[in-house]
Amino acid sequence: MKEFAIRLENNADLKKSIEEICVKNAFDSVVVLSSVGCLKKVHIRLAKAINELEVEDDYEIISLNGTIAKGQAHLHISLADEIGNCFGGHLKEGCIINTTCELVLGILDEYQSERIYDDNTGYKEIVFKKVGK
Repeated sequence: MKEFAIRLENNADLKKSIEEICVKNAFDSVVVLSSVGCLKKVHIRLAKAINELEVEDDYEIISLNGTIAKGQAHLHISLADEIGNCFGGHLKEGCIINTTCELVLGILDEYQSERIYDDNTGYKEIVFKKVGK
């Protein structure tokens, strides 16, 4: 595994930035290793994939994890407000960085990945294939 570290800046869209980085650098199979920063606008899909939440306020990123296959991200985020209340969900476009986000990605260079429609889930799910080196 190789690592890629970058600082995303104020007003960047977190999900779009991650996907653009992966496409620009031709990263095929990627995992999020670390993300430290804050958001000023949040857009997430909540559990059961029915409702979305959009709010504007200052939130600390507590965790961000997931996978990116050929520039298509599947990411979940946890956030905390100013008194420590936490919430989270599926990261959508529209999560806007406030000041900074220090991001570390792991590039799985021994894997190829793609998203394939799964009849059981109704979604395109990531499939990893070990190619070795």
